[in-house]
Amino acid sequence: MTGPQIGYLLPTRDRAARDDHELGPLIRQARLAETLGFDSVWAGDSPITRPRADPLMVLAAAAEVTERVTLGTAVLLAGLRHPILLAHQLATLDRIAEGRLIVGMGAGFPHANTEAQFAAVGVDFERRVSRLTESIEAMRRLWTLETASFKGRHFDFRDVTLSPRPVRPGGPPVWLAGSGEAALRRVARHADGWLPYPPSWQTYADEWAVAQKSTRPLTPALYATVCVDEDPERARRRLRVSIERYYNAPLEFVETLQAMFAGTAQDTAARLRQYGAAGARHLVIRLAVDDHTAALEEFADGVLPLVRPGGRA
Repeated sequence: MTGPQIGYLLPTRDRAARDDHELGPLIRQARLAETLGFDSVWAGDSPITRPRADPLMVLAAAAEVTERVTLGTAVLLAGLRHPILLAHQLATLDRIAEGRLIVGMGAGFPHANTEAQFAAVGVDFERRVSRLTESIEAMRRLWTLETASFKGRHFDFRDVTLSPRPVRPGGPPVWLAGSGEAALRRVARHADGWLPYPPSWQTYADEWAVAQKSTRPLTPALYATVCVDEDPERARRRLRVSIERYYNAPLEFVETLQAMFAGTAQDTAARLRQYGAAGARHLVIRLAVDDHTAALEEFADGVLPLVRPGGRA
């Protein structure tokens, strides 16, 4: 057994939070991640609540400087967009990436700032979940059928032809975020993969047992935030600075909601292996650091070989 695949989340929000809007370094980090042996590169989405570069445009640029890594959204707020336009963008991106795209999607965490983001684009926040599931169904039709029609609660269109089509028949795989009974039902009904961030590996194991009741084959993944430092106290301080700048909320609160930890390479690998033993087969890693180039190299040297033996290319 070689261990789970390991992905790297590009720091689009981290750079914006420091008022650094140069995009060239992000693209170079995508290429570096591939060189260092990571399996995937990801970009997050939040145009207003936590502003950052558009994930689809960033990934299109990353696709041009990489050859092997999977490219994914972690996660895309599909409810903010019309499914015809989003399906078109994703199909085009999948073509640029030659079929390497994974579409991670989420409904949006219930919070006043997230509600304001939906309101700003004229979307009812209370309908975000049904918009998400309708969008998935509509996009799969657009990706699959020569001429697609759809009628639902939110979207209604007739005889639409999408061009170009995605590389893969049926379109890129859709992974859904979320934990809890309702989210797991959505995963089972609509998704090709599951991308949650529970703070406990035991919660992950329990929920994965439920998610596996899906009639569709599912890839179990994990979104985790880590800060690696040989000085555990310094790692904790660095994690605090990064997380509180990112969320404008105390670390102690955020870590009750999300998988995140700080410590040595050995400690980090041990925590990630717990999630691997609980079922996770693809780990998307957000590095809570300022210098992502150095941190990528440190993670590749110190953590990858412990989590995924032989992992560095």
